Parts: sequence; structure tokens; C-alpha cells
Amino acid sequence: MEENLRQLAKNDGNRIIKIALFGPESTGKTTLSKQLAEYYNTKWVPEFAREYLQEKWDNHQQICDIDDMLPIAYGQTKLENDTVLQANKYLFCDTNLMVTKVFSEVYYNYCDPALDRAALEHEYDLFFLTNIDVPWEKDDLRDKAEGRESVFGVFKQSLIDNKKPFITLSGDQKTRLEKATTIINDLAKAQEMGFSSVDFVQIYEYGIPIENVEKQLSYFKNGISKIDLVSPAFLSSGILKLSENDFQQKAAFYDAHKANLKLKKFVPASGAATRMFKFLNTFLNDFDIENESINAYINRKKESKLSIFIIGLEKFPFFEAVDAKLREVFPDFDSLERDYKNYYFIKLLLGADFFNFANKPKAILPFHKYKTHIATALEEHLYECAYYSSSNKKSHLHFTVSEAHQDQFENIVATIKEPIEKKLDTSINVSYSYQNKNTDTLAVNPDNSPFRNENGELVFRPGGHGALINNLNNLDADLIFIKNIDNVIQNNIKRITLYKKALGGILMELQQQIFSYLNAIDSTEIKAENIDEIIFFVTKKLNVVFDSDFDTLPLEDKISELKKTLNKPIRVCGMVKNEGEPGGGPFWIKNKKGAVSLQIVESSQVNLKNKKQAKIMDSATHFNPVDLVCGIKNYKNEKFNLNDFIDHESGFIVDKNSAGKNIKGYEYPGLWNGAMANWLTVFVQVPLITFNPVKTVNDLLKPAHQPQ
Repeated sequence: MEENLRQLAKNDGNRIIKIALFGPESTGKTTLSKQLAEYYNTKWVPEFAREYLQEKWDNHQQICDIDDMLPIAYGQTKLENDTVLQANKYLFCDTNLMVTKVFSEVYYNYCDPALDRAALEHEYDLFFLTNIDVPWEKDDLRDKAEGRESVFGVFKQSLIDNKKPFITLSGDQKTRLEKATTIINDLAKAQEMGFSSVDFVQIYEYGIPIENVEKQLSYFKNGISKIDLVSPAFLSSGILKLSENDFQQKAAFYDAHKANLKLKKFVPASGAATRMFKFLNTFLNDFDIENESINAYINRKKESKLSIFIIGLEKFPFFEAVDAKLREVFPDFDSLERDYKNYYFIKLLLGADFFNFANKPKAILPFHKYKTHIATALEEHLYECAYYSSSNKKSHLHFTVSEAHQDQFENIVATIKEPIEKKLDTSINVSYSYQNKNTDTLAVNPDNSPFRNENGELVFRPGGHGALINNLNNLDADLIFIKNIDNVIQNNIKRITLYKKALGGILMELQQQIFSYLNAIDSTEIKAENIDEIIFFVTKKLNVVFDSDFDTLPLEDKISELKKTLNKPIRVCGMVKNEGEPGGGPFWIKNKKGAVSLQIVESSQVNLKNKKQAKIMDSATHFNPVDLVCGIKNYKNEKFNLNDFIDHESGFIVDKNSAGKNIKGYEYPGLWNGAMANWLTVFVQVPLITFNPVKTVNDLLKPAHQPQ
């Protein structure tokens, strides 16, 4: 490179962060450069070409031509090199050689090789691409306002083609300055953490706050503290037991008071059915049809699940469809040996060119066989929603889905919704949301350094179902039922409805009393003699355990603490008797500050190497079936910000594999675990009939999923 095109760095040991403003004429580069230099008390580099070309016009009445490109590049480089020596941590460049290069190519269809090399080799920590959403300002040196869109496109493409780290700035002067300073501060922080500018832009484009990445790296390095179990929640000690008559009364209360409420059912449904068919995929990978019988494989692998699957084959709701396709693909199917028939059945069931069930969402798979049709889990949720999550003949159902699968949901809904609405005389509004990209989390290597793909890019993973607290937070409803996509039933839907309504009734009753107390507190109607009543309600009905010094507080402080305690989202959670299902359960836990509360705890959150903790975990009498009713508005009918009630220290570090490499991931506190840790929580025992999950395909053979 020519010496007078070489970019210099400040050599006093203090690294300067260089920000280049980049974009077409009259897009606010100079204004923003000045603003940023003033904001950070540093220097900015003006545009050399402006003074150079103005002088040329004033002295010779000549405009810019191709021969001016190199002199402009020399002058701009010198101006930047001189200014960087005076800069304070940051240097803002109103222009740079990349701008000169683009103008040369656009207007003269040529760029001098020396300028081209220098433009590509000059380094900046970040380019701000200034958008054309500001008014064109004419002067003697600017070209014309027409064609700004195409010129802007050329500028943007040049940054992409030359792999320059850039972020586009739009908006008015104030907006741009606020956005730019936030970005610059985050960039400086990212660089302190060891990330490159390219890394930073990738993080920015995901929409992930740099503080979140910093926190995630801290979790990987320091670990996440395990939960301190005090005891399981039992009947009469954290779990409410109701008689059948009680359930009916609560359900009746729900029906009597729901008319003025907006109800919604929330169903996480984005996951694929991979685990549901895991043992069948393992079979296809390990089995050799030419050299082993299926029975020999079952004995060798002790694979009882495969045996159950084959014995029950004709009872599966998808049997007839797969069988018909087999006869289409294999015209001599009837003459095949039994092992070949079963083997090919499984191959078509999971094959990417055929049914591909393991890679589809559970929601759209056949779950139940009726006399007239085959129903998916999606269809069953529409029926359930109309039965118990409806008021004034209107019901609202919300699914969280992956963007790639939404059209499959919509196609099924378009087919089944109207007949269900007519049958149940209820309109069903179905809506969808995605797990936000900005809730993805950084993947790391076993040594906790950021994991990168084959292109050297950072890798981000979905943050687990706890990230769905944001989706829940965006819903507008007075009362929300939450249920997993695979927990549906073919029979007894009316009986299931009774228990769901009863949970809703319990929440309504509690919420009415909570709102009454909070309104009384606001109106200063609470007297000393009323405090004991509220304390009794809070401790006995809401399972709140106050700190030991609560009784010593002055009356005013007690009232303040009671208001803080009551003014929270509330959830009523059905709990079933523990019959060995894997998953979480209800426990009394103690946090780092010594406060005791009721929580839903997963085994992965507990230090099972601690014998005392393991014993408490094993002695749980109940299990969490994910059967929740939630109230997310306060006594003033305002939505709570649910993010304010998360225990951020209760996430999960998980071991994963990416392209054959071991990695670690971070998942947010579970949706009904840490994400709701600071809600008011009530557990209610519900019958086992309410819990019918389909964790493996063989669960579809259970009575709850078979026709009567």
C-alpha cells in the first residue's frame, strides 16, 4: 500500500475505538459525527473531499472527476491519521476510503487499485450505515436527490460484499444519537468481554442485550446454584384437597362470574415430536433387517417399547394411513414376511420422504381415532378451549409455534374450526406467536469459551420454554389456562372440563378477595383490627410465609409489606398424585435470603448428590402435570409485567451436541418454574384423569387415547 494511504493507530497504549459513518450524500453523517464527538468528549474526522472540491469549484469552476479520487483519498487518510492522535477513547469518522471507493465505482465505473486496496484494508470497529429517511439538503457539491434508494443499496451491498461490520441507523437526529450511543457503549463492553466487532453485530442482530450474554457467560463460568428444598408440598401443607362437591361448586362459581372476563388458553406447541419416536429412530439406526430378526433385536437391546409398539400397531390412529401407503409403495406387501412388514412400517412412519412424524410438531400428528375421522392434538385443544375457556360464546386459543410450521397449524385449523364452532355454538379465535429470537442464548465449549460454527460465527440456541414468559406477557386476557400440547384426552372431555373450570373458579374467588384488600389499602380503610384477617388470608389461602421479623414491624410497614405481597400475578396449579412420571413437582423451597415459598421444582434443579435433598425429592407425593390457570392483571385492571416476577438465578445449564461436538447451553428459568417463582401460587390436587401426556408414541395405546 502507498505510504500516504496507510492508516495509523494511536501508539500510546490507549486503544481507540473507530466508528465510521457510511452512506450516500445528505444522510446525516456529519451531524451525527459532531454529536457523537461532543457526547464522548473526543474528536471527529470531517470530510476532506468537501473542502477540496469546494476549493476546486471556487478557483476553477470545475466539478469532481475521476482524477480527484486519489488526492481525496490521500487527504482523507492524513486527516484521520492526524486526528486519531488527539482522540479520547473514540474517534468518529464522517467519511472514509470505503465511501470514496463506492463513489468512484458508481460515478466513474472505476476505482484506482491503490484506493481499492487501501479502502479494504482500513479497519474500523463499526460502520454506521446512515439511512436515506432524512430530507435531502441541496448544496453546491451534492449531486441530486433522485435515485437515493439505488445509491443506498450500493453502499449497503459494498459493506456486505467486503464483510465490514455495520449497523443501519434510521430516524431523526435525536433517535439516531440515542441509538448510536447505546450501540457504541455495548460495543465497548463486548470488546472488553473478548468479542470481535463481527461477533457484536451478530449479537445485535439477534436483538440480545450484551448484558444478557455477559450474564450467561457468568453462569457457565460460576455455575447456577441448586435449589434448597425444605420439604415436599403435601395435602394440607401446600396442596389443597377438594371433594367432588367442592369441585362442582368452584366450577359453578367460574361459570357464574366469567361473562365479563376475557379468557384465553395458552398452549406451548413449537417442539417437534423427536422424543416421541426416539426408540423407533434408534431401532432404524441399529437394526439390520438382512442379518437379524426383530425379536432378536428386542432381546439383544432389551427394548420392550418396540415390542409394545408392534403388538399394538393396529390400534394406533395413524395405522390405516401408513398401511395404505405401504401397499402403494410395495405392491407385493401381503407376501412379505412379518418382520419386513413391521420394519417398512416404521421406515415409512419416520421417513423424510413419507410421513416424517419425528420431525413434525406433536400438535399436528394423529392422536385419536373416532368413528368419523382421525383427530390431531391440535383439534382436541380446540374442543377443550370451547368447552371451558369461553365466555359469551367466544373463546380464544393461543399456540406458540415455530415459524416454519405455522402454515401446517393454519391448514388444520382452517379445516376443523368451523365444524367445531357449529357443534359447540362457540366461536374460536386462534392466534400464534414464535419464541422470540432475542431469547436465544449463547452456546459455549466445555471450557466455557464461545462455541463457533464452521464459519467462525457464534452459535445461539433456543432458550428453552422459560423464554415463553415473553409470549405470555404479550397476551391480553383476564384469565389464562395453560396446558401442554400433548396432554389431551379422547374420552371424558366433560369431566376434564369440570376440573379446569374449578381451577378457574378458585382463582377468581382468591383474586376477588385480593383485589378487595388492595382497594381497601389504597383507600386507607385498613385498620389495625383488619390486619390479622389479611395475614390469615395471605398465609392460609395463598401459602405465603413471612420473614420472622414481620410481626415486629410497625403497622404502616406491615400494610406496605402486605400490599407488596398481594399485588402480584397469581396462578392456581393442578397437581396429581405421583405415580413415577418423570418431571417436576410441588415443593417448599428456601431462597438465598432465607425466604420460604411454594415452587414447582424439576429434578435437574436439585443437588441429588446431597442425600438430604435427594430424600426430599424422592418423598414427593405429587407431580406437576402442567395444568395452570393464571391471572396476569392487577386490581386496577392493568397488566403485570411478568418479567418483573422471574427468579433469574434459577435457569439451567444443559449439555448438548452440535455437529458431533460437545457444547453447553443455557436455558432460562422454566415457564412454570423460575419464570413464575415470584407469583402468588396455589396448588390443588386434581384427579389423574386430567393428566394424559403423550411422551412416547406408545402412550397413544393407553385407554385415555383409545376409543371406547
